[in-house]
Amino acid sequence: MSNLNPQPETFILIPGRTSRQGTTLNEGKFSAGYKDETSTLMMCPADMARLSLKNGDRVRLRSEQGQIEVPCQAAKDGELPAGLLFLPYGDLSSRLMSGDTHGTGMPDSKGFDVELERI
Repeated sequence: MSNLNPQPETFILIPGRTSRQGTTLNEGKFSAGYKDETSTLMMCPADMARLSLKNGDRVRLRSEQGQIEVPCQAAKDGELPAGLLFLPYGDLSSRLMSGDTHGTGMPDSKGFDVELERI
């Protein structure tokens, strides 16, 4: 029997803001446009091909702090190198971030390891 769900693979997640996120923010964080923008994971097309993922396939991301399930989308060629993932700042990306501020008042929000698995 084949393994339909291979073992989780570790990636580096880089949350951040998008220009569309900024324009939909004036509609409110509960608007459909804002929710849509902050709930789609961007991946390197080569990583998606290697993992047999297509645009819209759902994946689970897990960090030491929590886990989320999101659809994935191929980034434009050259936009994301292999091994890096991008998820806009929002409710979902916050669930993966540590609350530890290391005395700075700002939690780690960039460049942390997550496990990705197809669901």
